[in-house]
Amino acid sequence: MEKPFDPTEQLVLKFGDIFTRQTTKDDMLTLWLPLERLKEVLFFCKNDLRPTYKFLYDLTAIDERPRKREPDYPSEQFTLVYHLYSYDGNQFLRFKIALKENALSAPSITSFWANANWYEREVYDMFGIRFEGHPHLTRILMPLTWEGHPLRKEHPARATEMGPFRLWDEKQDREQHALQFLPEDWGLQRHSEDSDFMFLNIGPQHPGTHGVIRLVLQLDGEDIVDIVPDIGFHHRGSEKMAERQSWHTYIPYTDRIDYLGGVNNNLAYLLSIEKLAGIEVPERVKVIRVMMCELFRIASHLVWYGTFAQDVGQLSPVFYMFTDRERVFDIVEAITGGRMHPNWFRIGGVAQDLPIGWEKLVKDFLNYFPKRLKEYDNLVMRNSLFKARTVGIGIFTTEEAIEWGVTGAGLRACGLEWDFRKKQPYSGYENFEFDIPTGENGDCYDRARVRVEEMRQSLRIIQQCMENMPEGSYKADHPLTTPPIKKHTMKDIETLITHFLGVSWGPVIPAGEAMVCTEATKGANSYYAISDGNTSPYRMRIRTPSFAHMQTVPYISKGYTVADLLSILGAMDYVLADIDR
Repeated sequence: MEKPFDPTEQLVLKFGDIFTRQTTKDDMLTLWLPLERLKEVLFFCKNDLRPTYKFLYDLTAIDERPRKREPDYPSEQFTLVYHLYSYDGNQFLRFKIALKENALSAPSITSFWANANWYEREVYDMFGIRFEGHPHLTRILMPLTWEGHPLRKEHPARATEMGPFRLWDEKQDREQHALQFLPEDWGLQRHSEDSDFMFLNIGPQHPGTHGVIRLVLQLDGEDIVDIVPDIGFHHRGSEKMAERQSWHTYIPYTDRIDYLGGVNNNLAYLLSIEKLAGIEVPERVKVIRVMMCELFRIASHLVWYGTFAQDVGQLSPVFYMFTDRERVFDIVEAITGGRMHPNWFRIGGVAQDLPIGWEKLVKDFLNYFPKRLKEYDNLVMRNSLFKARTVGIGIFTTEEAIEWGVTGAGLRACGLEWDFRKKQPYSGYENFEFDIPTGENGDCYDRARVRVEEMRQSLRIIQQCMENMPEGSYKADHPLTTPPIKKHTMKDIETLITHFLGVSWGPVIPAGEAMVCTEATKGANSYYAISDGNTSPYRMRIRTPSFAHMQTVPYISKGYTVADLLSILGAMDYVLADIDR
């Protein structure tokens, strides 16, 4: 990968010396800028800076109050963090804004980026920071009646800190009233000049939504006029949990974000931690991790493949594909001892070395699965009914995909050959030969076609892992690996105590911040890890692909029918825990 281009000179030439540069462990260009210059700087970055930063990758905040103020940077009580990405320059750019507790307000950038809508609502919900000019600034993950802002440091982290729950009659009435949907609150009309609109709830319990999500449809007959997604039913406070877990004990929590992606979640988290700690993992670790991630990519895509076919009227494929997924899990179980949530990757390596006989299990699957994919092509992809329900449905262009934050197969289905495993390689992906499948039309059928071909490419990668597995250790020889190296613990008490503390308290990760973006099963995934030099994260921001993708549903569904909506949802391949965290 080429060395990133530094756009600081262009920014200073345009706006003057208003920026303060911060050094970070991930070497991402990080600039503090004054709040009053935020909109003009971001507008310039999106449209006029070279290379342009068209993609608003993420937007979040940090409660800085308990932390010692850093004199070298203009930090205050709260910080807004904007992550931009340039497809032209293949690089990230991080902006920070300092906010005071008595002035928690910033201008909305929803007029620049459509996908800023939900990100700003999330920051408002979690931190109480207002965005002036936002079209509908209301809670998004928490109930409308919730009191407080969960990611502020003073908000309780456990239910046991909040006192016993009581549901008296007045409270129940208030909660029920808050659940009633009023079209006027969202700027929707109940009537047009020639018809009355109907408002239909799909979910929160509905087989077509693949989990607990509520979609309120504004309908003119069968045609969709607009949609209001209601998310948050699966919200568990995963980012809040990170603040009370050690760096090591938080690993199992990552398994439950995209709960179909397995160790892909571990990898995105651990790469950021290893950046912070300066840990270089052995080559064997890299290849083992790649192999396991690609096995889980196939497992996840099989769930999507079968349920998508079921959504559009085919019942048989889901049974065949779930059976094949069990074959993948048999390999995962033999290697890790777990199946769906193995919690197997570790800081600096993996939990244990590959067992004797793993090659035969992998080889048998590599011989078996390609024939099954051919059968599924005939059963699903070439099926006339499947094509009728997906071709020309839910179309969006490459420009629209970038505007709304679409990544992964959805972006590649528009024709953009972009995969973070190729463009910003991690864990040794640069050493593997594989292709990036793309589509042409950006519709539901192309999104399916891309994912099917991705499974074939995953098989290519797994075969290369099997044939070229390096010798060496399964864990880095570094004092911050967890659990630490144990071979000397029975020889002297100091080493034994160090091992005991490393296991019970976890490692002390050096202060700093880092973020590594990975190509997860559903798109771009990252953990923005901030350490204050303690045994647990100070702040852990989880950027998931499904959150961004669900926000596109109203835009790409207008004008289609209710039946088409189920095709659009199925082709999206989202997971509710990935949306809500």
